[in-house]
Amino acid sequence: ENPCCCYTEARMTKEPEAIEMFVGGLVLDPNTQAPVVVLKDESGSISLPIWIGVAEATSIASVLKQVPMARPLTHDLMSVMIHELGGRVERVIITELKDSTYFAEILLAVGDKAFILDARPSDAIGMALREQAPIYVSQEVIKQAQVKFEPPPQEASEPTPEEEPKQDLQGVERDKWGEILEDLDPDDFKYKQ
Repeated sequence: ENPCCCYTEARMTKEPEAIEMFVGGLVLDPNTQAPVVVLKDESGSISLPIWIGVAEATSIASVLKQVPMARPLTHDLMSVMIHELGGRVERVIITELKDSTYFAEILLAVGDKAFILDARPSDAIGMALREQAPIYVSQEVIKQAQVKFEPPPQEASEPTPEEEPKQDLQGVERDKWGEILEDLDPDDFKYKQ
């Protein structure tokens, strides 16, 4: 019997009720200024926004923008530990959305054993990016939380003055990330991970 309730031994199987998604980018919630990681399906027609913390956004951004860090971040350390112990991340799965909180699992293989680790989606995504492991989202979560993409109308209207523009961080230059993330104050955030 495993004394730790955080993981269970498992058999690696396909996820028939989940679809593979990819990190589409990081944006700021226009209302709270909290970081949001956006997952997209292969066609780009389904988006899944997940509100995350500043530290997790920094970790994800450092991989997306290939920004070298002076010292290893938590996910970098975890990745090194997994490799040193002979393991590999097979995939991560966003499994559930309950009371506005997402739940995820990291499927870890060590030799001929497999383990399911309970994780926050932000940590699971940070690990998947480092390990180049696929990210899956259960169909149930997609039904509950997806945002369907609709192409803009042929003639785009001018934004009204009261509309605040959303800050899209996907095109931000590598050297500007430090300034942006330093300006984010975690005490002002209202988010669920």
